[in-house]
This record gives sequence, C-alpha cells and structure tokens, in this order.
Amino acid sequence: MPRSQRYKCIICGRVFPEGQGIVIKYGKTLLTFHSNRCASKFLRLVLERVPPEELEKYIKRIVDEQEEKIRSLEEIKKKKI
Repeated sequence: MPRSQRYKCIICGRVFPEGQGIVIKYGKTLLTFHSNRCASKFLRLVLERVPPEELEKYIKRIVDEQEEKIRSLEEIKKKKI
C-alpha cells in the first residue's frame, strides 16, 4: 500500500499527512498549514504586509457576502418559528 502524501507546514515546519491540516493551492503556489492556528498566523502576516488599498475592496465584498448569508439564514429560522 503506498504511503500517503505528506506536507510540511510553511509556518512551523511540522510534517503532516494528507487529510489533516489545511492545504490550499493558490495559482501555482501550494500553501500548507498543519493547523488552523498556523493558517491564521499566515493570514495575519498577509494582511500586515499587503497594502490595504490592494485588498480592501475584496475584503469588503467578502464581508458583505457573508453578512448576506447570515441574514438569509436568520430569515429562514424566523419563518420556522
């Protein structure tokens, strides 16, 4: 039986097997994190280093989409009561 794929966390260096951790392919780059804590640390670093004017409109759009999802779910819950 072949050995499962193993990844190395880009934040802490810990090696973890496929099926665990967080693996994201972004363009040609593979982002591998052994835990959500390491993924959060990476996100924090990205937000600190990328100028706000480059990301702000995308972040705003995503926040608006998520808030709309929450409102929709709340409406569905209200209708059931």
